[in-house]
Amino acid sequence: MAELLVLRGVCKSYGALKATDGVSLSVREGETLGILGPNGAGKTTLFNLVTGDVRADAGSIHYAGRDIGRLPPHQRCRAGIGRSYQVPQPFGHMTVFENLVTAACFGAGETERTAWHTARDVRAQTGLLPQANTPAGALTLLDRKRLELARALATRPKLLLLDEPMAGMNVEEKEDMARFILDVNEEWGTTIVLIEHDMGVVMDISERVIVLDLGEKIADGTPQAVKENPQVIKAYLGVQTVGSQDG
Repeated sequence: MAELLVLRGVCKSYGALKATDGVSLSVREGETLGILGPNGAGKTTLFNLVTGDVRADAGSIHYAGRDIGRLPPHQRCRAGIGRSYQVPQPFGHMTVFENLVTAACFGAGETERTAWHTARDVRAQTGLLPQANTPAGALTLLDRKRLELARALATRPKLLLLDEPMAGMNVEEKEDMARFILDVNEEWGTTIVLIEHDMGVVMDISERVIVLDLGEKIADGTPQAVKENPQVIKAYLGVQTVGSQDG
């Protein structure tokens, strides 16, 4: 599979804090990639750099073979980069349907008529049909999370970045969301990059896992290999495994 997203030596600092420190990674077309790391590891900053919410201090970001480092967020979205946020950010005074039509029109550049069809299809796929005329601000947490994902899908992304889509969900809800994310990847062919604190969920969904710690990439491999990586164990537990040593 061809590489859809490539980051080389990407750095972003906020004063003395290095949020990302020379991070390099690639994501293949059709892949499901999980990103793990303790709080403050730089995971959300990495998403912000890819979507253009913040600009890198150094390094390069290529998407579909194109350097997008200087593109504004709306142009990256039109190019096929969709994203959900850890804290849902719908237009609270607008209905679920209106939120999705807006995403399709302005995110994907669809005509109003096409956007209506997109909004209908996405509502059905994310279980939001009964809430079509409900103001987004009146939704439960679970339905706001569903709407956040639905709005990202309404932009018709080729690359979908999901920032903790299951936060606040119970076990059954997480299982439903995990199945849906896999369906989006397998049936739509959408490339998925997922940030989650639930390591079990990430391991189940992802073909490959990357781990960040203090802004640096410390592991990149299969879920099993990453789970057994001494650096990962130390980052999460603060302990070294037998036979490991600091390098």
